[in-house]
Amino acid sequence: MPSPATPRETLITRPGLPAGPAAAPGRLGRIDAAVHLGFAVLLVASALRNIMRHSLQDNLLVLGLAGSVCALYAVIAVLARQRRPWAVWMLVLVAVWAVLVIAAPSFAWCSFAIFFLCRTAFTGAVGYVAAGATAAATAVGLFRLSDGTDLAMLLGPLAVSGMLTLIYDRIEYDAAEQGRLHAEVSLAHGQLAASERRAGTIAERERVSREIHDTVTQGLASSLLLLEAADRSWPGQAARQELNQATELLRRNLSETRSLVHELASPGLDASPLPEALHQAAAQYVPHARLLVTGEPRNVPAEVRHTLLRVVQSAAANIQQHANAGTTTLTLGFLPDSVTLDIYDDGTGFDPSAAAPPSDAGGYGLRAMRQRVEHLGGVFSVESTPGEGTIVAAQVPAQVQSAPPVHQTTRDEA
Repeated sequence: MPSPATPRETLITRPGLPAGPAAAPGRLGRIDAAVHLGFAVLLVASALRNIMRHSLQDNLLVLGLAGSVCALYAVIAVLARQRRPWAVWMLVLVAVWAVLVIAAPSFAWCSFAIFFLCRTAFTGAVGYVAAGATAAATAVGLFRLSDGTDLAMLLGPLAVSGMLTLIYDRIEYDAAEQGRLHAEVSLAHGQLAASERRAGTIAERERVSREIHDTVTQGLASSLLLLEAADRSWPGQAARQELNQATELLRRNLSETRSLVHELASPGLDASPLPEALHQAAAQYVPHARLLVTGEPRNVPAEVRHTLLRVVQSAAANIQQHANAGTTTLTLGFLPDSVTLDIYDDGTGFDPSAAAPPSDAGGYGLRAMRQRVEHLGGVFSVESTPGEGTIVAAQVPAQVQSAPPVHQTTRDEA
């Protein structure tokens, strides 16, 4: 009978036949070989014992049965190695084995391997019946060996078979449960990977959307306003100035677009110090913008620099298009652990809660600014009242610890 540590082998099924085991590589292959070797050793030892105790004439039937059992076992081992069905052969082996062990109880030790094969070859009730038949034949043989006087010889094999059956069933159940859990974990990992890919795609689309809004969209909108103003005042001197401004803005916008395509930052803004870069970014849309700096200027991480530049560009474009402001002031503050940016204009102002939601016509500016800042773990706010101007404020940690993008429903003005 098998050791409880031996698990069920991989099963191969064929229509109309019970499942048979496939020879498993690695550890299962070594256990399989050990079972076969153990059966061979016990069969030979039992045969030698029988030969030494009985005459050759008395042993002819026993040796013939033992040879048949050995041949059947070899056929089963070969079929299992070739992953071919062998359940029918197993039924013949059990029948011949039952006759052998009853005729010569010395071969009872081999029942361990036979029990193992029965549970491996058959599933469900057939497996229990085959294993029970093996145990019953062993019990009858041993009881016959004791001349019917030793009840332990009769009950012992049945009790051991029952215990091993329970142990084997538990091992099978645990293996099946482990396989089920492994499949669930694999499925969960697959779903998580797919979810991460979808989230990455969404995040990348939002990032590209912000970049396009803060560069291409804002630049084209401002150029359109200048061209419309030039058309209204044409052919006066003011029209020529507005046309020149629109041309310059379109040229810069083209450069920004090329930079976006090549995943580069804004041309002319990376090499200069941060205060100068922010002032230049605001001046593209609001030429009269002023810059105030508090604290000791220092280098900041590239992510912080890029975010502040885009916030200034988007806010300045909104001021040019909507605020009709006479004064625009940028205040850049260097704190020990963070960098602050306030953009103030004395324009018409607006009610943030009543602004138009994002649509094909616009409305993405404030949302994009908020997402950029909060993605770096910062804080973004807008204070505005109709007729009293607007303040856009951002505070970003000096050491960036990126947070997942937060989807906001904040209404926007552009």
